[in-house]
This record gives sequence, structure tokens and C-alpha cells, in this order.
Amino acid sequence: MRSLKRIADAVDAANDWIGRAFAWLTLGMVLTEFTVVLSRYVFGLGSTIMQESIVYMHATVFLVCAGYALVHNGHVRCDIFYASMTPRTRAIVDIIGTIVFLLPMCVLLGWMAWPYVKASWAVMEISQEGRLGIPAVYLLKTLILVFTGLLTLQALSLIVQSALVVVGAAPNRGRVDGEPASGGGAA
Repeated sequence: MRSLKRIADAVDAANDWIGRAFAWLTLGMVLTEFTVVLSRYVFGLGSTIMQESIVYMHATVFLVCAGYALVHNGHVRCDIFYASMTPRTRAIVDIIGTIVFLLPMCVLLGWMAWPYVKASWAVMEISQEGRLGIPAVYLLKTLILVFTGLLTLQALSLIVQSALVVVGAAPNRGRVDGEPASGGGAA
């Protein structure tokens, strides 16, 4: 049981670190968008690479930081019933929801994305804008598999952490930053 807890804690810490590191891309998006607007409307210059880089940064933040959102209970949840549940009942709901909904979604998405990503790598897919765009669409598509991998690991960690709460082997506390593990989320 302790080894599972250590593994779950390591997954939580890894997704926390990854999320914090990649969250800085949001600043890069804002600065790049500001530069694109300034160069286009003030100086009359355009840059396809800069415009595409905003899409790449946004996709990276969204896909790579999904595990981070799950660590910190930042995903959207309808808290009508969940908020009034006991910590043990919340943990049971988390286990069932993760097994019934989240893990199958991750597996299906990874299974469906694999040929798509593989085909992109096979031709080293470049931007539709040709040499004016970013010549790494295959890397962008690979983020789908990174997303499913990180989210699957975090889902397994959530199951372990919730199971520990159910059996009374762990307090109902945040997995990384001390926030309630089952009380957050948007309503």
C-alpha cells in the first residue's frame, strides 16, 4: 500500500511540476499575440510562424497541463451533490467516475489518435502554409498522445489516493498543495 502511495505521490508531483513549467507558455501566448497585433496594425507586417506559434502554445498548455488540473481538482464538476458528500463518499464517487468515464476516454482517445499521429510522423507533416508556417505539425499532433498518457497516469493516481481515503489509510487532503482533494472544482 505504501509503495502505491509513493508512486501516486510521484505522479502527482510530476504532473504538478509539468503543469507549473508549461503554464509559462500562457505568458508567451500573450506576448506573441501582442507582438503580432502590433506588427500587423502598426507596422503592416505579418508573420505566419508567429500566428501559428500561438496555436501551438495554446494546444501545449491545454493538452500537457490537463494532468495538472486533475491534481489540483481544477476540472469542471457539477458540485450539487458532491459538495455535501462525506470525504469517503467523495472518494468512492471519484473512483467510480475515473474508472467508468475518465480511463475509458483516455484509452479510446489514445487508441484513435495513434494512427493519426503515426501518419503525421511518417511524412514529417508540416504546416499547411508551407515554408511560411511551422514545419512541425507532427509534434503538435504528438501532444494528443502526451495528453492521454499524463491524464491516464493522473487518473490512476487519483484512484489510488481515493482508495486510501476509502480505507482510512490517508486523510482527505490535497495531493500536492494541501487543497481539499475532493472539494474543489468549478460548479
